[in-house]
Amino acid sequence: MATRINSVPIKTLIEVDPFIPADEQQGIHNRWHPDIPPVATVKPGEVFKVQCVDWTGAQIGNNDTSDDIRDVDLSKVHNLSGPVAVEGTEPGDCLVVDILDVAPFDKMPWGYTGIFELNNGGGLFAQEFQSRAAKAIWDFHGVYATSRHIPGVRFAGVSHPGLIGTAPSQDLLDTWNKREKELIDAHPGAVPPVAFPPQAEGAYVGQTDIADDVRKKIYAEGARTIPGREHGGNCDIKNLSKGSRCYFPVFIKGANLSVGDLHFSQGDGEMSFCGAIEMAGIITFSCSIIKGGVEKLGLKQPIFLPSPVDPLYSAKIIFEGISVDYHGDGRQYNMDATVAYKQAALNAIAYLQKLGYTRQQAYLLLSAAPVESHVGAIVDSPNACVTLALPLGIFEDDILPKATDPVLPFKNRDWCMAMPIDFTSKKKHGTYLYIVLMPHMYASHLGQPDRNLTDET
Repeated sequence: MATRINSVPIKTLIEVDPFIPADEQQGIHNRWHPDIPPVATVKPGEVFKVQCVDWTGAQIGNNDTSDDIRDVDLSKVHNLSGPVAVEGTEPGDCLVVDILDVAPFDKMPWGYTGIFELNNGGGLFAQEFQSRAAKAIWDFHGVYATSRHIPGVRFAGVSHPGLIGTAPSQDLLDTWNKREKELIDAHPGAVPPVAFPPQAEGAYVGQTDIADDVRKKIYAEGARTIPGREHGGNCDIKNLSKGSRCYFPVFIKGANLSVGDLHFSQGDGEMSFCGAIEMAGIITFSCSIIKGGVEKLGLKQPIFLPSPVDPLYSAKIIFEGISVDYHGDGRQYNMDATVAYKQAALNAIAYLQKLGYTRQQAYLLLSAAPVESHVGAIVDSPNACVTLALPLGIFEDDILPKATDPVLPFKNRDWCMAMPIDFTSKKKHGTYLYIVLMPHMYASHLGQPDRNLTDET
């Protein structure tokens, strides 16, 4: 007979509602600062759950328009749950975080992938594509994801936190702000920006017992959560799923662990900026401490042990890229792995377009699916070599190269597209035509009334 003795329920330390804006909830913050107090404290070895809103804080809906992607307020991101202090941690220690589980809310079994506007977020190909907002909604079926907006694919997700880290010390925060300001000053007017400085507008700490002067200091100095840094942060490592272990340097007493930006799935690189399948959900942790671990491990940045749980997609088609911008002006770069990654991705996008997908669909798919990228060579001047591997098993059809016309099985891909709906909006930027691609395609906001989505493909 089952007994309650020795059956210890797992506590949920932070509860949120994924349908309510983040800045109306407690236990959430969207800046890094050492003065943000912990909302809970755990003992080493204690198992606990944390609930998270999606990274935008409930700004994106399950619908067939990309207006919400176009108009997203990026001053309010990322929305993190925490901080959670761990008893006994001191600066110089290593906080060991075991990720025991990551799952979406039962009441929200869907997520989204977005292409952001050139002037509001951007992405890897923001300049090349002159990015306009678009999105795909993904429905979750157990471990699998499918999208009405990208037909013909189904894949298993590797759910993980895109953003997790410890709080910085004041000295470290000052270092971040100084070096990133220098970068911004060196690239005035860059679009998209090269970095994001502290910004009081949009800053939020969901705690009511913070003194006004402390809150004002946090909002004025708090580092934006957009890049990863020495403490972890927004590194978007897709294999940090259940069963992973993370080793974080500790900079303040208690460590103050925060987490958010949960992903159902992601390709290596998260190339479209909002490139994973973004979701709200629940993550389960257990923490321990290595005293003096920063010195013992030579820890300058976190160390990760990836999850043993991984979808089995052994057959892949691999695209290569080198440090030559042959999709652009043909310029030769010296050992530039970013240029090489871009070329591999553009080669994959061009291939998928030949199979009948639009450029936006291909861009979104490569961002969200379990695509793998590797540095093949970085010693043979002038060309770094980067590969991008697309799993064959995620497609309903055979996409391998053939002597026959490879487009034939896919000629119906553009059945997703409908004619433009004849109405306009004067919202925010003047008059626009909205093209709504229903029912099987994302909606795309286009800035010129006479343009059709096919102009982008």
